[in-house]
Amino acid sequence: MLQKIKKSTLKKEKNNLITGLVHIHSTFNNTIVTITNLAGDTVSWASSGSSGFKGARKGTPFAAQIAAEKVALEALNTGMKSVEILIKGQGSGRETAIRAIQETGFEIISLHDLTPVPYNGCRPPKRRRV
Repeated sequence: MLQKIKKSTLKKEKNNLITGLVHIHSTFNNTIVTITNLAGDTVSWASSGSSGFKGARKGTPFAAQIAAEKVALEALNTGMKSVEILIKGQGSGRETAIRAIQETGFEIISLHDLTPVPYNGCRPPKRRRV
């Protein structure tokens, strides 16, 4: 006798995450947006490249806006309501990604800029000997 084997499907659990962190990494070539819970576990992420942009268009503010909207809608479905935003990098998609997250309905608690700033600069080249 054959027994029927039931396939178990994994459902996404709707975690009651009220607050989270939005990490925006904006370079000149791409923008990566990640939403995590307070422990640092990733809830959703997207980049300009994963949103369908290729080449030089990945570094545009519009591509960053689309990636941020995509991530924010996924996080809203999990029940998240308020976020803290951490920005790193000096690309052109920084402000646009923040506006896109704000327009989706999140309450922004705080903004932090974590862009690394050189304090002593690069080592100078060796002195020229003639």
